[in-house]
Amino acid sequence: MLNPKQHPVLEIDLSDPGPIPEEAIEQAVSLMRSGRLHRYGEYSGTEPHAALFEQEYSDYVGSRYAVGVNSGGCAIFLGLKVAGVEPGDKVLVNAFNLAPVPGAIHHAGAHAVLVEVDDDYRINLSDLEHKAEKSGAKALLLTHMRGHIADMEKLTSMCERIGLVLIEDCAHTMGAKWNNTFTGRFGAVGCFSTQTFKHINSGEGGIVVTDDEEIAAKAILYSGSYMLYGQHRNAPSQQVFDRLKGHIPNFSMRMSNLVACILRPQLKQMTKRGEQWNHLYAELENRLNRIGGINVPAREPLEQFVASSIQFHVNGLESSQIQQFVDRCTARGVAIKWFGRDQAMGYTSQYHHWQYLNQQDLPDTRNILSTTCDMRIPLSLSEHHCDVIAEIIGQELAAV
Repeated sequence: MLNPKQHPVLEIDLSDPGPIPEEAIEQAVSLMRSGRLHRYGEYSGTEPHAALFEQEYSDYVGSRYAVGVNSGGCAIFLGLKVAGVEPGDKVLVNAFNLAPVPGAIHHAGAHAVLVEVDDDYRINLSDLEHKAEKSGAKALLLTHMRGHIADMEKLTSMCERIGLVLIEDCAHTMGAKWNNTFTGRFGAVGCFSTQTFKHINSGEGGIVVTDDEEIAAKAILYSGSYMLYGQHRNAPSQQVFDRLKGHIPNFSMRMSNLVACILRPQLKQMTKRGEQWNHLYAELENRLNRIGGINVPAREPLEQFVASSIQFHVNGLESSQIQQFVDRCTARGVAIKWFGRDQAMGYTSQYHHWQYLNQQDLPDTRNILSTTCDMRIPLSLSEHHCDVIAEIIGQELAAV
């Protein structure tokens, strides 16, 4: 039997989302007692949680409009639609990604053109420019994957010069900024997620933000407002809806009042949550970078991230050894995901697993992901837990 002092096990679940705030629970119970869960109503005295959350979220990020929808994937799909992506169009997207992103492109009837990423997990701007010119794509769906933010001045300048419409997937960067500007505020549309493992948790949910009144009106109509769009507190003018309403189909992707009332108290906690996450990230980064063979890529000074997860390279091992290392760590409670697996596993996949896409070769991305490990950072983590995680990773790396 292993000595627990010499071979500790992490006694905390790294996938722990944490409890929903009591204020949110009380609001949800009150709302359920009323039965008025649908965001739109033809009755008086309705609980307008969805409209209130949209207004609070647009105030938070500084956008003119925010539209709540029923998932982050729906937010991306609607982001593509309202930005003008049509069936058959080509959409540039970074190859290091998760399945809902190419799925949203496919849902829109468009074709994903994958772009290489660099060692720091950010989109390769040289390959982006090359692929944009070669493909003729008119849109870039930029995923801030796992919270890693590209140089947004360089990227937006390139998009303007080439003529690319920028749609931002900010599922992993709620509350994060580049050079004091929130992600989601650089492009025509910003798309956010409130799925359980994101920065605020409603199980499922999404948000679309924009400053463009026509884009906002289209998102409201597409999401399924019927003719009740006036119940949005920061909606565009009636004239915009009059021009569009007969031409936009209803996709029934609305956010419910129940989801919104769970999110509103959590949004008020975002600043504090961000500080906690970044403190824990720094503690883990410091410990992991002291282990031979482990490298946590440095972050750019202008990148004001909110790190609910941490990524690192495991260098000097064969693929079979990395898999053994990951599996052994996971068996001791340190649940590590590895992006180099031959087959998709759980939430983790690579571009070559998405066989519905046109076959594309991205040797740089594949090489980078072959050594990339990923670990969630729950807010329930302590500095002691960080010590245990580092000890387990160090021991298991040495063992293989």
